Amino acid sequence: MFTSCLFTRRRAWALIFLLPGFAALPPSVAAETARPNILIIITDQQAADAMSCRQGDRWLKTPNMDSLAARGTFFTRAYAANPICIPSRTSMFTGHYPHETGIQNNDRVPFDVGRFPTMGTYFRQAGYDTGYVGKWHLLTPIEESATSGFDYAANIKNNGADAATPAAVATFLERKRTHPFLLVASFIDPHNIAEWARGQELPDGEVGPPPPPDQCPPAPANLAAPVGDPDAIEFARRSYQAAPMFPVGNFDVGKWRQYRWAYYRMIERTDAQIGRVLDSLKASGHLGDTLITFVVDHGDCQGAHGWNQKTVLYEESVRVPFIICPPGAKRGGTSDRLVQTGTDLIPTLCDFAGIAKPAGLPGLSQRAAAEGATGPDPRRYVVSSNHLVQGVPLLGMMMKPAGRMLRTERYKYCVYDQGQHRESLVDLEKDPGELVNLAENPAFAKVVNEHRALLVEWSRVTHDNTFPYVALKADESN
Repeated sequence: MFTSCLFTRRRAWALIFLLPGFAALPPSVAAETARPNILIIITDQQAADAMSCRQGDRWLKTPNMDSLAARGTFFTRAYAANPICIPSRTSMFTGHYPHETGIQNNDRVPFDVGRFPTMGTYFRQAGYDTGYVGKWHLLTPIEESATSGFDYAANIKNNGADAATPAAVATFLERKRTHPFLLVASFIDPHNIAEWARGQELPDGEVGPPPPPDQCPPAPANLAAPVGDPDAIEFARRSYQAAPMFPVGNFDVGKWRQYRWAYYRMIERTDAQIGRVLDSLKASGHLGDTLITFVVDHGDCQGAHGWNQKTVLYEESVRVPFIICPPGAKRGGTSDRLVQTGTDLIPTLCDFAGIAKPAGLPGLSQRAAAEGATGPDPRRYVVSSNHLVQGVPLLGMMMKPAGRMLRTERYKYCVYDQGQHRESLVDLEKDPGELVNLAENPAFAKVVNEHRALLVEWSRVTHDNTFPYVALKADESN
């Protein structure tokens, strides 16, 4: 109903425009017809600084990702809602936290699309042509456009093939249309690094044998496990490294260096595909009127604390690249505002498109920061969640410990629902590698309790009842 009414208004104004005395569209209608096209580019399992514009180009060259950073705003403190595929993607495409949707891991559990509409639905109802190409990995079938909201879907089967995504994007862009478009180009790499670590065939093609370790990128400086990690993390590390699908417990420094070499090759391969997508956008004539967003579902630890892949709340896993390129003039700036990509993506896109923020969404629009606004951060903290589901069962603790991360300007506080030692506090200003847990250091008792209180506040506002432990500990300290 809303869409048909929108089309009727457009036709009506077009007729008025032809009448004598009407030389220009009214401002409100001009703004509506000038709504930007939107292109969302997604990669899978790419850490926040795994781009040459962030770390230099000695070991990694990503000219196309770098071009987006040079065109828009790179958010340096953007965090995934949950550092694993389906929970993170479900959050990005519904705008809700994982504990709201009930999707906290990759298990096939029911997902209420009626209660949590997708991004495609919001934009289609607002008059946008909607398309999705590549890895989907949500629980609602994208082929059911009535629930996914995407009328064009291509290269979806088996999570798509990255090499086929640019051509499918070009097909969508070449269509004649009278309305703006929302298009998602979703790539699976560098997720193939998971198969590489296991010595398996890479789904999107081999990257070749790695050179000797001394010719590979250096191992991370935080290769060692943190001092004083919570019990749940220690349990998860033993469980994880005991599983055949995660053989990294036997990796030495040289193997981690080769791991990082292969990981960078996969990122470069994806960067080349992104270049083809951007070429198609330019060829379509829409480069200048398209909002481009680059975002990642979660990172990869790449050896940090002896870990590969994701799930944990370490920076390499949960902090992700997030770039917004508004239409028009190049900006090439950075923002250190705290961003929750899962909840902030839809409000931001709606803000640019002139669509009212859907009721009930907890996120914030980052449009002002993307356009260069400075000043105080509108939020004091950002929260992410996880369930430590990967690994094999071990005695002594239930499987799937749940965690919450609360990141403030300086500190990161994490808490888990199992174990005697459940909390961690890291001073990211002095300890960016997260090597020392300060939670049980008496000198930081006040800081710990401040963060407990903030998590209690957030839990109350978002109706997250997972951690009564935190409220109890906060009460004990007052």
